[in-house]
Amino acid sequence: MSEKTIFEQLGGTYVRQGDVFVPDIALPEAEYQYGKYGRMRRQYLKKYRKSLYSRLRGTGELPKHLAETDKACNERIEQLVNAIAKQEGVTEKLKATDMVAWVAAMNNIHHRAEEIVLQEIIYT
Repeated sequence: MSEKTIFEQLGGTYVRQGDVFVPDIALPEAEYQYGKYGRMRRQYLKKYRKSLYSRLRGTGELPKHLAETDKACNERIEQLVNAIAKQEGVTEKLKATDMVAWVAAMNNIHHRAEEIVLQEIIYT
């Protein structure tokens, strides 16, 4: 008959992962808010950077990391959109004279900025 470990005596349980039993523990999720880019980063980490994802999740740093990533992406996109629009002459004057052209140009600029941010921040 085997004795219970201290962990089990305190009410802990184990989960089998492959040939090993590991403690079934979960850290409380912190109250961080994140949006589209945080979710994209989480999916990328889960699929392509499993060890980093596991480490961040295990230490409880994942929500904070995702919130910071989301904030950084949104700020960078805003910077890029403003810079590209200025460089390409997409101004308030164009908006006032040809709204459709302005919307098309701004959508194009936003999509390009988003692609840059995905490569710079999300997929690294």
